[in-house]
Amino acid sequence: MAWIYLIAAGLFEVGWPVGLKWAQLPDKIIVGIIVAVVCMAVSGCLLYMAQKEIALGTAYAVWTGIGAAGTFLLGVWVFGDPSNLVRYLGVGLIIAGVVTLKLAH
Repeated sequence: MAWIYLIAAGLFEVGWPVGLKWAQLPDKIIVGIIVAVVCMAVSGCLLYMAQKEIALGTAYAVWTGIGAAGTFLLGVWVFGDPSNLVRYLGVGLIIAGVVTLKLAH
């Protein structure tokens, strides 16, 4: 169950930068801030629950890895952030590291 909490925490970790991005739009300031704060809180609570069974370093690395990779991909697909093969390779390395940490656990 701890790994489910951790993966969910990582997915909510993606939500707060998206909320902050939305908050930059004049008609979505309040909604963006609410999304960011709620996602931060939920992500933190889920990380707390996951760390009861998963080592601190592993949990933190997986949490930030999911958040970084997910935020990058949403930025490219939804917000038109720049992308190229090298950037995708970097995200692939992050994902490979997360998978490796899970396999080594």
